[in-house]
Amino acid sequence: MGCASSRQFGARAAGHVEPEVLASDTSFTVNEVEALYELYKRMSFSIIKDGLIHKEEFQLALFRNSKKANLFADRVFDLFDLKRTGVIDFEEFVRSLSVFHPKAPTSEKTAFAFKLYDLRGTGYIEKEELRELVLALLDESDLCLSDSNVEAIVDNTFSQADSNGDGKVDPEEWEEFVKKNPAALRNMSLPYLQDITMAFPSFITRSEAKY
Repeated sequence: MGCASSRQFGARAAGHVEPEVLASDTSFTVNEVEALYELYKRMSFSIIKDGLIHKEEFQLALFRNSKKANLFADRVFDLFDLKRTGVIDFEEFVRSLSVFHPKAPTSEKTAFAFKLYDLRGTGYIEKEELRELVLALLDESDLCLSDSNVEAIVDNTFSQADSNGDGKVDPEEWEEFVKKNPAALRNMSLPYLQDITMAFPSFITRSEAKY
């Protein structure tokens, strides 16, 4: 797409930044950024229709439910809301989504995953935070494990990550844990983002909220 379409694109997007700028700052190409705008537009008009993504719209698009409270959905939304305004504009959407691009640096994926688990924003991951997010992920996936199995997962994971045994995991320990356990980042890459211009993700199918 040429310069004219880029100028038109910038004028209509909330949080508008030229596609060329976003492409240079992220793992996306200019064409991918412009294709992402169509996806953003569909999400940002699904319920409130103001051109911004609200939490209900975010949950509806990613998790098929705008009403069900879920710690994982809330946490991902908060991390996408870079400007802390309570909504996600297009620039935030592209910059945050870039970390899930298959070509995004592993260091970015590792840092994002750390912030996801650091629920209280203390700069450390504590065992209770890990437990809370594991339970939220299981709930979102409709998986039901016994309390003893959940505790076994949490205890095993935390003991591996907390290499110095001080009861909390710092960013350096997390980085080492991820290097030894790359599966910890398996959800941090979304293959379709590498060819977003060919097909939108399958989980974005609704343009209207239905209750």
